[in-house]
Order: sequence, then structure tokens, then C-alpha cells
Amino acid sequence: MSTTIDLNADLGETTAGNPVADDASMLTMVSSANVATGFHAGDPHSIAATLAEAKSRAVTIGAHIAYHDPAGFGRRFVDYDPAELADETLYQIGALDALASAQGLTVRYVKPHGALYNTIAHHAEHARAVVDGVKAFSRDLALMLLPGGVAVDIAEAAGLRVIREAFADRGYNPDGTLVSRRAPGAVITDPGAVAERVAQVAATGSVTAIDGSTLEVRAESVCVHGDSPGAVELTRSVVERLGREGIEIRSAL
Repeated sequence: MSTTIDLNADLGETTAGNPVADDASMLTMVSSANVATGFHAGDPHSIAATLAEAKSRAVTIGAHIAYHDPAGFGRRFVDYDPAELADETLYQIGALDALASAQGLTVRYVKPHGALYNTIAHHAEHARAVVDGVKAFSRDLALMLLPGGVAVDIAEAAGLRVIREAFADRGYNPDGTLVSRRAPGAVITDPGAVAERVAQVAATGSVTAIDGSTLEVRAESVCVHGDSPGAVELTRSVVERLGREGIEIRSAL
């Protein structure tokens, strides 16, 4: 059983003053923030505000890169040329790093968002492009990825640190992939069930799929989506459950 676990959330997604999450409240509970870079959501001013709040809470910062698809919130596959995707990966990390550096912060890791995250679990060319973009910025950056995907093997072969991630509030297929958001069971909204999922990851390194089977994930970090219904309540239930179990919430980096 693990005595510590990283709790992360996707934040910085406010665009033109229209928030999709309560970043300030989430940042009081998580240890890592996957901050949007403007390609699926977020604008420079709102991203900077999220970074300032993260700094005040000593939360570790990661770049939440995405396909360039703001209309689809980055949840649609884009058939990129790999070289273009590598350049856009580098571009997004650099943009966030500029805003972070202005506040004395350092981007420590990269987590792909939405369709990009799911695609590189099986699409070797896009996975390699993301790895190439990360390496072009810094080989010291870690990549937060879905366990078992091809991106994990490609990143580790390239010498990058991989943070394996589980999801507190998403359904799993028996093959370890996430249930499509268009399908029943994709999002878990019950606070007790979400807290139980995180406790299971910490205790056994596993999650339960929608068919009842057990999947080994060996995750160092668990994500609670900031834009999920009742995200603050869900995250609070996780924090309280981990506290009762004596498990410390701490960044993986």
C-alpha cells in the first residue's frame, strides 16, 4: 500500500472570462495542476491567474497540451502530420513556460489532454511526435500518461520520466482504455465511488473496469477533472478518504 499519492486536476481552462472549473477551490486540494495551454481552452490572462493561484498553494505545474481544437474542447481526433504535432507540442509547452517563468514557476511535466491523450495510447506516430516535442523543450520534463499505452514505451525509450496516471472519475474499459464520453458509464459522479477508486489505486495499484474486472495500473498520480459535475465535492471526498487512510497527497515530482 502506498503512503503517498499525487492528486492532479485539469485547470486553467477559463476562456474569455467563462470558467469551466473552480480552479481556486481545486488548488486547495490537489498537489499537481495540469494547466491548459490555449489549444483546447484557456487564454493567457486566465492561465496566468491559475498559475498565480497554484503558486500560492505550492502546487506543481504541468503543461496540458492538446490538439488545436478549441471548438471541440480538444476531444476530437485531428489527423496531424507528426512533424506539425511535434512543433505544436513544443509551442504549447513554451507558451505556458513563459507565463510560469514570469511568476517564478517552473513547468515540471506534460500531460496530453482529451483526444490526444487517448490517441497516443495506441497511435505510435502521434505518440512519437509528442515525445519529440517534449524532448525539444527539455529532457528533464516528465510525461503523464495512461499506463499500458504505446506512448509509455516510446517515452521511456527516449529517456523521459513517465508518470503513470489513473482516473478517479472516469470509467475504464476492460482493456485499460477510458470509456468514451459518448457512452454510458464514462463519468463517475458519486463522491463515494470516486473516493473508493482513489483508495483502491493507493492500496492495490489497480482500478475496477466497467465489467467488474480488475486492471493493474501502478499509478503514481490520480486525476480528478476540474470540469466534472460537482468536481469540488468529488475532490473533497477523495481528500477526506485519503486522510482517513493515512495517505499523504504529494506531488510525484
